[in-house]
Amino acid sequence: MRILLTNDDGVYAPGLAALGQQLRHLGEVIVVAPATEQSGVGHSITYLTPLVPKSIHRDGRHWAWAVEGSPADCVKLALAELCTDAPIDLVVSGINNGLNAGINVLYSGTVAAAIEGAFFGVTSVAVSLERDDDSDFDAAAVIARNVIGQLIQHEESAGGLFNLNIPTVATTSTREVKIVPMGLAQYGRRYEKRQDPGGRDYYWALWSEPASPPAELTDVIQLRNGNTTLTPLHFNLTRHELVEKMSDWQIRG
Repeated sequence: MRILLTNDDGVYAPGLAALGQQLRHLGEVIVVAPATEQSGVGHSITYLTPLVPKSIHRDGRHWAWAVEGSPADCVKLALAELCTDAPIDLVVSGINNGLNAGINVLYSGTVAAAIEGAFFGVTSVAVSLERDDDSDFDAAAVIARNVIGQLIQHEESAGGLFNLNIPTVATTSTREVKIVPMGLAQYGRRYEKRQDPGGRDYYWALWSEPASPPAELTDVIQLRNGNTTLTPLHFNLTRHELVEKMSDWQIRG
């Protein structure tokens, strides 16, 4: 099995190194990751400037490609140009330093890289670990390897897109893996207004919990309960149930 490993925290991130070490138990790992941190860039791609891949060496041999671009760029470039000598069987993105659950999936560069892999028909998994002073990427990588190893044994996972989130507590004690939908709760969004030394206003984004957390068991709720979550996702945004109905609306231009 050939595994393409990427992330959005950058090629030198500890989560990438820890996950790469564990994924080598499953097959050959090819690392193509952003040269610098790309957190929160979503599914952006680079097309107005050239993409420059740089070979990173460790112990005197090629270890990874560092790409001056986004996570989605890395996967697209890897599958189209850098890894064409043999098919890629699995794309894994992570381990991200911070959970990518609920609506954060929409902003995540980690998840976007996995989406790009799924675009190409390759089974793809995004992996994220709760940000904490006690974050243990090595332990989280073992969990991720175990979950991914079991996931790919199922035929239905072929070409699929999956989002795996690991709470800190799961790295220190045995916890369940819950298969749940992503949460859609509207998180409060506030900004703190400040002034720079020149007297100009600027704003610092602040996050707050939803005023009324949903009752259904989503990834957000299960993570609060200390369980690891696995969510199958889909990148097709079409509301198919409305397509046929709208054809009768007689909308004219």
